[in-house]
Amino acid sequence: MKAPQDIVLKPVITERSIDIMPNGKYTFRVAKDANKVEIAKAVEKLFSVEVVKVNTMNCTGRTRRMGRFEGKKADWKKAIVTINQNPDDKKTKSSIEFFDGLY
Repeated sequence: MKAPQDIVLKPVITERSIDIMPNGKYTFRVAKDANKVEIAKAVEKLFSVEVVKVNTMNCTGRTRRMGRFEGKKADWKKAIVTINQNPDDKKTKSSIEFFDGLY
């Protein structure tokens, strides 16, 4: 089994991801071979929150040019995680503290 840090790689900070944060939806870049169940468990363990729903999408890497040479950035996977904003348990949080200052 992978460690949670190997599944959730980094947050995705865009205008759209910041706009959906007040609804309890947070966007992460995740490992390409991770499934929804693994992503939910990793987010719950890393941030002490209760995950309600996970939406994933595969993103293709962009084509980049340097002069006459053309290359391609790596493909990656994005996950939008919905958390419970009214948790019953006192140990679980209602938001992810890392993102609190962004919106």
